[in-house]
Amino acid sequence: MQNQFKVLTLSYKNAPIAVREAVALNEIACRNLLDKVKEFTGASDVLVLSTCNRTEIYYAADKAFDQELIKLIALEKGMVVTPAIASCFLHLTDHDAAVRHLFHVALGLESQVVGDVQILNQVKNAYQWSADAGMAGPFLHRLLHTIFNVNKQVVNETAFRTGAASVSYATLELVEELTQHNSNPRVLIIGVGDMGREVCLNFQKSEISNLVVINRTHHKAVELAQKAGARAVYWENVWQEIEQADVVISAVPGDCFFISKEQVAQMATHRNRFFIDMSMPRSVDSELESLPGAYVYNIDNIRNRTSEALEKRLAAIPQIHQLISEAVAEFDSWTREMVMSPALQQFKNSLEQIRQQEIARYTKKLGADEKAMVEAITKNILNKIVKLPALELKAACQRGEAEALLGSLAILFDLEKESA
Repeated sequence: MQNQFKVLTLSYKNAPIAVREAVALNEIACRNLLDKVKEFTGASDVLVLSTCNRTEIYYAADKAFDQELIKLIALEKGMVVTPAIASCFLHLTDHDAAVRHLFHVALGLESQVVGDVQILNQVKNAYQWSADAGMAGPFLHRLLHTIFNVNKQVVNETAFRTGAASVSYATLELVEELTQHNSNPRVLIIGVGDMGREVCLNFQKSEISNLVVINRTHHKAVELAQKAGARAVYWENVWQEIEQADVVISAVPGDCFFISKEQVAQMATHRNRFFIDMSMPRSVDSELESLPGAYVYNIDNIRNRTSEALEKRLAAIPQIHQLISEAVAEFDSWTREMVMSPALQQFKNSLEQIRQQEIARYTKKLGADEKAMVEAITKNILNKIVKLPALELKAACQRGEAEALLGSLAILFDLEKESA
């Protein structure tokens, strides 16, 4: 496992929104892709992460599978990968770079709005899917739990989570800016998934109170509306609500629901209307802007908005990097020690077998108390014998010299060559 971790990544930094939505994967597609990776590659410890800003596959293997993974994504999406799309993928084959990249992504350092808290939940979901597919081995388990622990440090020890400088909060700021001259603007939120829910709840901090929530599953809209002080309406009225709204925030995938230019053009209204598309694939037709008074904003338009919270987060970044460096160093030590664990365990098992054979030979005539005493003494002796080689092996792992010591240990104690 040592020095084998890699990541195939496509993100907003190197791919336009049209490409990102072309390769975006929902939960079912992510789970399907995990099965395909298991079947068609030799990769292990696989994590498939797909959000509105990125589609990534982390994996461990002794060879690169970037071309195979791109083909599997295309197969899952039923698309042809053009050179323009393929060129947007980056493949990090350096183990340390891939590990640090996952840290940065999960903690929000790579998000469009720095410190976005939603990404960690998305990583946790991806981790669960990997575990369900049997693709999360000891390496990935340890790595992700290390990241989760660092996130706790970030929350408790830094200002990186201060305020609400997230994509959802940036959306709220955008709505407030767009409607600052409107009296009692009517805001419609379509979809109550993670993004829609976060946006809706953020309106509790706003003076905008005319908020409408709509969702295909009505009871979910009702539950969210009750928490946010909004009003829930039935899905059957979605087009009527779009016509009446000053701001429409769409947080449903475009392959499930789509607001087209033709449909909006038929609506009898002459006021300015703003459409904010937070979906992937997009669910608002960009051609709406050719209609009088219609303005469209997508996820790429929601930039880091200047705020005190964001400034504090940016100022905390050096501290975050320090926490990451400390965690990575500790994780690397554990990774190196993984190399010697099987051989050390076999060494201990070999000595334990000798101990049991000798006890069986010489304690036949001893009483129960005497046998217990001999058992305790010999176990303590065995543990002390094993302790020094274990410490030396750990030290050798840190120096990168474990292989020679493992070979010597195997020869001296006739351990299996495979374990060495």
